[in-house]
Amino acid sequence: MSDRCKFKQYVWELPLRWFHWINVLAIVVLSGTGFLIGHPVTLGSSPSDYAMGWIRFVHFVAAYAFTVSVASRVVWAFIGNEHASWRAFFPMFSAKGREKLKKMLNYYLLRSHEVPETVGHNPLATTAYFVLFLIYLTMLLTGFAMYATHTPGGIMFKSLGFMYSLFSLQGMRLAHHMGMWLILGFVVNHIYSAWLMDIKEHGGEISSMFSGYKFTVKQKGE
Repeated sequence: MSDRCKFKQYVWELPLRWFHWINVLAIVVLSGTGFLIGHPVTLGSSPSDYAMGWIRFVHFVAAYAFTVSVASRVVWAFIGNEHASWRAFFPMFSAKGREKLKKMLNYYLLRSHEVPETVGHNPLATTAYFVLFLIYLTMLLTGFAMYATHTPGGIMFKSLGFMYSLFSLQGMRLAHHMGMWLILGFVVNHIYSAWLMDIKEHGGEISSMFSGYKFTVKQKGE
């Protein structure tokens, strides 16, 4: 008989779950409206319907919501619990983290059949999330830099002045567009990985993003 049992543990705090789902909604809206902005179509019956103008407005509102959510998540990395902590995003800086990272990488590369069970994010996932946040930052900077060109000399334009020396306007559009595809590629992998770990670990990986609770392994007698 196994000397291990499952117990319910509160892992994802409510603010973290809110940030997650706000990001999901914002990415869906931003991607959909972004496609239409990049490849405009005739949606109104006349120019006075201002259809593309409304699409741009929705895009900007979603962008502001996304910015607040991402910024709040960064703040929560310093005030949230251990599973939300910024330290979890840098597993390679500790021997224990590197060992867990190696085991998880071996599992995904089909070099091991053993699933390295973790309570919060696994170290490979947090490394990917750190890269994702860098992509988020690129998307926000290029997006607002392009937006600010409608008021040259404004506060936003001056604040993002360094962006205009790093990128041409077309370069910003290209980086913004490529960033969207990278995020959509991550979403596909993220859904697959969450589903896979839910099946392999039986820990309620997907449902935990609604309830906050996961079922984790505990040795009997602990």
